[in-house]
Amino acid sequence: MRRGSPEREPATGGETDAEAAKAQVEELVGVDAGAAGEPESSAREEQPKAAGPAPARPRAGEEGDSRAPRRPPPALPQAQPRPAARGQCELEKPRGRSCGRSSGSQQQVTVDSSKARTSLDALKISLRQLRWKEFPFGRRLPCDIYWHGVSFHDNDILSGQVNKFPGMTEMVRKITLSRAVRTMQNLFPEEYSFYPRSWILPEELQLFVAQVQMVKDGDPSWKPTFIVKPDGGCQGDGIYLIKDPSDIRLTGTLHSRPAVVQEYISKPLLIDKLKFDIRLYVLLKSLDPLEIYIAKDGLSRFCTEPYQEPSSQNLHHVFMHLTNYSLNIHSGKFIHSDSANTGSKRTFSSILCRLSSKGVDIKKVWSDIISLVIKTVIALTPELKVFYQSDIPTGRPGPTCFQILGFDILLMKNLKPMLLEVNANPSMRIEHEHELSPGVFENVPSLVDEEVKVAVIRDTLRLMDPLKKKRDTHFPDICTIRKHRIPPVSHRVSSSKLKLFTFSIVRSQHPSSGRDVSDKELTGEPDADQEAHLPSICLKQVFPKYAKQFNYLRLVDRMANLFIRFLGIKGTMKLGPTGFRTFIRSVRPAGFPDNISLSTGMCLQAFVEAFFFLAQRKFKMLPLHEQVASLIDLCEYHLSLLDEKRVVCSRSYPHQNSPPQESNSTTKPAAGSPKPRMIGANKLSYS
Repeated sequence: MRRGSPEREPATGGETDAEAAKAQVEELVGVDAGAAGEPESSAREEQPKAAGPAPARPRAGEEGDSRAPRRPPPALPQAQPRPAARGQCELEKPRGRSCGRSSGSQQQVTVDSSKARTSLDALKISLRQLRWKEFPFGRRLPCDIYWHGVSFHDNDILSGQVNKFPGMTEMVRKITLSRAVRTMQNLFPEEYSFYPRSWILPEELQLFVAQVQMVKDGDPSWKPTFIVKPDGGCQGDGIYLIKDPSDIRLTGTLHSRPAVVQEYISKPLLIDKLKFDIRLYVLLKSLDPLEIYIAKDGLSRFCTEPYQEPSSQNLHHVFMHLTNYSLNIHSGKFIHSDSANTGSKRTFSSILCRLSSKGVDIKKVWSDIISLVIKTVIALTPELKVFYQSDIPTGRPGPTCFQILGFDILLMKNLKPMLLEVNANPSMRIEHEHELSPGVFENVPSLVDEEVKVAVIRDTLRLMDPLKKKRDTHFPDICTIRKHRIPPVSHRVSSSKLKLFTFSIVRSQHPSSGRDVSDKELTGEPDADQEAHLPSICLKQVFPKYAKQFNYLRLVDRMANLFIRFLGIKGTMKLGPTGFRTFIRSVRPAGFPDNISLSTGMCLQAFVEAFFFLAQRKFKMLPLHEQVASLIDLCEYHLSLLDEKRVVCSRSYPHQNSPPQESNSTTKPAAGSPKPRMIGANKLSYS
């Protein structure tokens, strides 16, 4: 975290209106304080000895060696150090992942936090509230959950659960995200209009210049603004605005630092005349079947200068145009506040309260945001599956994965949400630096951050609890079972109609009785006595709960399943010419050219482009998404016939997998698929 500016006094105007609006929203949409982290303060009130002074949180080095546990935190049930140590030794005697769980009341989930990094403080608070066992330096025996701060590859893990997906960091980089969303925009342009039009530089620089000039020639009054984002940048590093593609900065560093240039959203929604964005936390619990949860509260990060539309005079005012917290904290006008309704960082629920007081339909705002999140994850899922298959192939030991993502969303003046970016490692720090004197800083707790982030981490752990996971009933992957076509328009549900559904995010109480909804009703999991002291889970499931409304978008996901099947297992990083020709022979699509030249292996993006080409050649009179859906149906049909034939042949030839004449026409599903390390489309040459 970068160094901050002196803390200012929070604004006090409008407190009465804000309180009245908040009460109105709580009654309307059920934004209860419990899911946003309020019970954490009440828990500290009930156990004043366990909490202690807020600034004096223990660091990782103070937690004790994992091999010889020291005195645990006072909040844990083991109050006496010596019996606790003996009890822990008894728990570690049996071998295996269960760590000797024999009695229901003594069961305790183990968490390895040695790689947690910036999320360490929030994680420690969450573990104390859950009464789980933390190993801050790791241990020799396997743990139930491994909490990593940056990457899946922080350590080699062969069991348990890890809070990172392989390939996620690469997938949410600005160029890769833009490619994934663009693929979906080609198939469903209206459904993916929430992402600004983007160009990838330097490879599309000439296309960018030509298209901008063409639009200007057609409409001389059009005076756009563009924002340039370096592909590997973070925390606002290297971002700047331009009015014309001929800006010299655009060509000076592109070859050394690729970037994405997007149309700048010049008419954002303003609060107190300030531009702001929304950081929402999304839990990707599983890839197959796809499970998505959204936290019902997030953070709103404000600029520190009143907003004006971009002009040549204010184009370089970053505190006016860029909402990044890491930038605005250096502004002399940044306001640190412990109130959720004031300051330069507030809770998203406080913004909803304010909008509701002005007559805004909060349910529609939430439904549009939920739709944006689900569609974005659907765009990312196909390549994530390829990464997952590469690092954790079927039949080999490895952990199961989950991950908290940070979605940065901007509300336009008409309240339409726009996706800015997705963060694989959103900051989970719950403190900020306060400058006491020039060059002297101290860490000051941020109650707004703690209120939101501790709840997200704590409830993510509750959902991934291995003791509950044994009792979970997973939904089938509807996409792989139902090989359906695109449904009629009358059967689709647009984001504007999603407000008709009862989202648990915007209403967590029964309107008739007003009683709190239990965790069992919200998450589909049985109630646990050991969680009676905890608030209701703040993460609400949105997929597969609303799968019927979005499964028609998962065409590229079905293409990824075909791609994985023909990857091969001999160390190649991509689908090579032999695997692609085997795929062509297996599915027999008419109209494909006889000769194809692949100088290198084909990554998923190139496979998708080739698939689009085949679909357009075979089904010429249909829209693109229907062409692709038809070809996928055809491929899956032929492959199902081949699988049935293999089963019959295996029964006829019990001592071999298949008869000799079938060995060159089919490919066994890859058990150890190679890693697709190159992202982006390979060039195909057809002759």
